Parts: sequence; C-alpha cells; structure tokens
Amino acid sequence: MNEIMAIWAEWIKPSAGLPTVQWSILLAVAALTGHLVQRFAGIPKVVGYSVVGGFAGLAGFSGAVWPLQGTGLFLLELGVAVVLFEAGGRIPLRWFRHNPMVLVQSLAESTLTFFFVYWALTFFGMREAVAEPLALLAMAASPAVLSRVIMDTRASGPVTERAMVLSTLSTLYALTLCSAHAGMMGRGEQSLTDTFYPVAVVLGLSVAVGAGLALALRSALRVMSPTSENTAILLLALIAAGAALAAHFGGSAPLAALLGGMLLKQLNPRPWSWPRQMGTASAMLTMLMFVLVSVVAAQADWSGPVAGLVLALVAARALAKITGVALGNVGSGASWRQALWVGCAMSPMSSVALLLVSQFVAASASLGPRIASIALPAILLMEVLGAILATFAIYRAGESSRRWSPRPFNNSSAGDLRE
Repeated sequence: MNEIMAIWAEWIKPSAGLPTVQWSILLAVAALTGHLVQRFAGIPKVVGYSVVGGFAGLAGFSGAVWPLQGTGLFLLELGVAVVLFEAGGRIPLRWFRHNPMVLVQSLAESTLTFFFVYWALTFFGMREAVAEPLALLAMAASPAVLSRVIMDTRASGPVTERAMVLSTLSTLYALTLCSAHAGMMGRGEQSLTDTFYPVAVVLGLSVAVGAGLALALRSALRVMSPTSENTAILLLALIAAGAALAAHFGGSAPLAALLGGMLLKQLNPRPWSWPRQMGTASAMLTMLMFVLVSVVAAQADWSGPVAGLVLALVAARALAKITGVALGNVGSGASWRQALWVGCAMSPMSSVALLLVSQFVAASASLGPRIASIALPAILLMEVLGAILATFAIYRAGESSRRWSPRPFNNSSAGDLRE
C-alpha cells in the first residue's frame, strides 16, 4: 500500500493533501461494507467498519500514526466524547437510589475484571508493571459499539438498558484509574497519598469541565429548541471545546464529556434526544472512530506468544464480567438469564481502550510499547467479536424489534437503501 501511495503522490495533488483523499476513500468503502454486512449477514454495521479498517491497517495504510497525536488524537477524543456525552445523558442517577444493586453489579464486574485479567496475565509470566495497566484497560466496555448494536438491532428492554448503563459506568472507572495510573508511571515507589492524588486530580478536573459543559448546555436549552440545527452545532462545538480544555488542564476529555452528560440529565430530567442534524454528525464521527481504531490496532506486531496472552486476557475478561453481573444480580430486578445476556453484551472493547493505551505509551517509553503489544490486538479482536456477541445477546434476550436474518438484494426498498 505504501508503494501505491508513493505512485499516487507523484501525480495526484489534491488541495487538501493526499491523506484526505485516502481517508475519504477508506470511509466510503467502510460505509458501503457496513451496509452490505448488515444486509447480507444481519450483523451490525460496526463490524463492517472494523473489518475494513483492520484490512487497511494490515495492508500498511499510512494515514494513522501510532502513537496517536495531533489531529488524529483529537478526532478520536471528540468521537469518544460525543458518544459518552450521549451515554451519560441517558443515565438517571435517581435510578440507583431505587435500585442500588445496579451499582453493586457495576462495581462487582469491574473489580472482578481487574483481578481476573491481572491473575491470568501474571500466571503466564507477564510482569506486574505491564499486567496492571492491561487489567485496568480490560475494565472498560464500549458504549460506542454497544450503542451502534442497539441502534442497528432496534433493541429496547431491561437487558439492553442495563448493559448500556453498566458499560458506561465501567468506562467511567477505567478512564479515571487509567488516566491516573498513566500519570504515575515511571515515578518509582508511591505512598498511599501519592496513589490517590492523581485519581483526585483527574476526577476533579474532569468534573469541573463536565459541570461547565452541562451548565452551558442547560442555559442554551432554556432559549433554544432541542430540535434546532443551531442547537446541534452549539452542542457539538461545546463538547469539542470541553474535550480540548479537559485534556489541556490534565483531566480526561472523554471522562469530562461523560460526566457532563450525566450532570445535564440531572439538571434537565425531562426526556431529550439528539437533534436529527446532530445524529448525522455523530454517525460520521462514530464511523471515523471505529475505522481509526481498527486501522491503528491492526498495525500491532502479531506473534504466537502475543496471541496466547491476548486470548488469556479476553477469556478472563469475559468470565469476570459475566460472573460479576451474576453476583450482583440478587435483588436487582433481573432474572439469571437476563444477567447472562447483560454480561455477554458488555464484551466489546474499542475507542476508549485505544485512547487509554495511547496515554500509557506517551507516559512510558519502556512499558508503553509492551502494554500496546497486547492491548492493540485485543482491542481489534473485541471490537469485531464483541459486537457480534452483543448482537447475539440482544437477540437471545428477545429485545430486538427486527429479525436476525439477511435480506435479499433484489428485494431492497428505498427504506433499506437509506439505512
């Protein structure tokens, strides 16, 4: 692919630069593949996006530089921030007061995920300094992938809602702990106070930025219609500004967006949804995010020992999430069968994990590449396989309003072509 790009560069002189042409073509192919994958296999479009990005990365696509930096890093942070803001805006904190066992489930599955993955990796001989960051990464599920699966399957119900809430909460824990851990890497022995201080800094700065974002949007919604095009532009611009400020001052941009969405839900408890224009912009950012994640993750060094550690991480993580949800299921209002499908629906890993890996690589020149060598293949695997498992769980729970079946191309309708 690099040779082909070199030949193109000799005679193609686009005004926006050759990388713009490359990414435009790649996104067009991803959009087409996502549609065809859903149409003929009945699985979510995100699988098609990830497969296209994965093949491009394996073929040597040079449009994404690792570790992420500059425009690529900001676009990924913005895409994650938009998704997490929307996810946070769907979590009513009053629900936890009436059903505290949901919080117990969340803490149980995240805690078990950390310990199961940590024990599995150290059992196979991995250093503790590498196993611990990977175990923290494994805590995060992917609200981005799960939300696309829910959208494509048109799912609704207790399993769908609980899986989305638990995925969002696990992401909150991982963002806080991983960002703080990255700040402590390379500092040697740490006291208990030194350990908690970075966590407090990351969380405090993110809360401050998120609160400012929520208050600004709450004030705007008092005078602007939620369905207005201008409201959509304001919303996206404020999220972008908040993401940039949080990262600049030492907080976490995705965490600030997530907390901003949760706070806005409390300040404006009435049901609200994204404007139609925002939905289109969000979909474009989300597709770019999935393709970028898979392009970067596919560039990892693949080998037999790495494959064994990746499979150990994935297996321990899956077992921990199902076990944790089941342990907290007593008194949570869900059946044991529903708890199983909730645990399966939390399988995906994607953009949040990649952002955190990028933080570890930037924080430590010695440990970062070792962490990335295991984390990147695991992210690519669970972005694709996790989306399929989440789809299967939703269908088995009976919460999809559409059948899981391929649709013949010659019977397409205008509605199909618009999906």
